[in-house]
Amino acid sequence: MAYTIITYENVVQCIQTTLGNITLNIPFDSENSDYQKVLDDIIEQGADCFDGDIPADLQTAADAKQFAQQLESYTTATARLAQYVLSVGRAEVTESLPTDEQVWNEETMEMDDVMADVVTVTAIDALDATVEVTTYDIDTNTSSTETITNPLITTDVSERSDAQAIVDATPSAVVDAYNAL
Repeated sequence: MAYTIITYENVVQCIQTTLGNITLNIPFDSENSDYQKVLDDIIEQGADCFDGDIPADLQTAADAKQFAQQLESYTTATARLAQYVLSVGRAEVTESLPTDEQVWNEETMEMDDVMADVVTVTAIDALDATVEVTTYDIDTNTSSTETITNPLITTDVSERSDAQAIVDATPSAVVDAYNAL
């Protein structure tokens, strides 16, 4: 789609585009869905979607939207990668935590916290690498069993791969913003 900036007496008025035989005048309003579509087109196509130069404030808005989208994608991807690997499982983690009870220590002549070992992360067994799938044929009244790769593991590997690709492609400025949160 081609956009044109409409000015009147050197003041930017709106963004104009044509859909078939309809001319649309799009206001500079972030709540307007057509304005958001213009920003999306700038993100995807750059200056190629404009007749002439993109105004700086419009480019800034598109850059801010893209940054926010990348930050959201990066956040989601890192959260996905932080989940345990289904084919590996997860080990139990225990921590020694205070019980809010104290006892007198005669050696130090001070009150000491009573500590207790608490499971903070439960163990989860790894999934089996393969599963058996039984197929029934109603016409012949027979069944066959086949061993296949566990589909849950296949999905986990695929989702992790997709998430890692997002993490790897994320600009360092976005990673820095994420780490600053």
